[in-house]
Amino acid sequence: MNFLDFEKGIASLEAKIEALRAGGDDNIAEDIRRLEEKRLQRTRNLYAALSPWQVSQVARHPDRPHTLDYLERMIRDFQELHGDRHIADDPALVCGLGYLQDIPVAIVGHQKGRGTRERLKRNYGMPKPEGYRKALRVMQLAERFQLPILSFIDTPGAYPGIGAEERGQSEAIARNLMVMSQLKTAIIAVIIGEGGSGGALAIGVADRLHMLRYSIYSVISPEGCASILWKDAGKAADAAQAMGITAGRLHDLKLIDGIVEEPVGGAHRDPDAMAESLQVLLAQELRSLAALDTDALLRARQDKLRNIGVFQQD
Repeated sequence: MNFLDFEKGIASLEAKIEALRAGGDDNIAEDIRRLEEKRLQRTRNLYAALSPWQVSQVARHPDRPHTLDYLERMIRDFQELHGDRHIADDPALVCGLGYLQDIPVAIVGHQKGRGTRERLKRNYGMPKPEGYRKALRVMQLAERFQLPILSFIDTPGAYPGIGAEERGQSEAIARNLMVMSQLKTAIIAVIIGEGGSGGALAIGVADRLHMLRYSIYSVISPEGCASILWKDAGKAADAAQAMGITAGRLHDLKLIDGIVEEPVGGAHRDPDAMAESLQVLLAQELRSLAALDTDALLRARQDKLRNIGVFQQD
């Protein structure tokens, strides 16, 4: 288990538990049980009072489940689709078809990768225009066959490289926003880690938008915001506090529809339980949206978009 800086107390208890287990003494079962209860309670108390910056760290935890981890646990007969039919395939975005329980679905999701080699291959979950055009192709395929779309969001943002800009990064994102607002099929998006800027929005226009409890969603990273406002990325904690990037704050502002609770200590501590909770929610939402006819679905989605934010003129 990788522990974050603010989890030193939990790490210390974990080390004591592992040391006792390694000793092989049959008379220490009660000591281990007490330490495990103490660790659980300390973890519960710590995670109940995380600051926005600490939530950001959890959202980026190296062991946090990514899109493929959830698909492995939730989606039956997943078939990945590759390429944008124009330039290339982009491994930073995973797209395909499969079954959630008995419901056929189309899936798009960011994939950050785990380990240096895979992270480089996946470009740390930062898609290029080809990725967004691949996602658009799969979403339009879903519309053609009346398949609901599941979107798993987990990216620091769209890739800002020169090549990506030359190939129309901003146009690819803008087109996805436009088309998703008009797709004649249900769309459910879940922020499972980082929801960064237009890179997240490009697959985030949805009928239902949920966030995992320890995920974040913002127009820019805390470090980027601090660099712009104070010329000091070291003030990222102050920026995170000011930006309102956590699930609770965004739900209060009615920018998201719901919060998916995570296991004690975050999704990375029990990916199986997290996937089970998410699967139940997604199935419920899909069945709820299936009751709406196409016109009602589109009206509700577009009203939802128009009602984001308030303009008041004195």
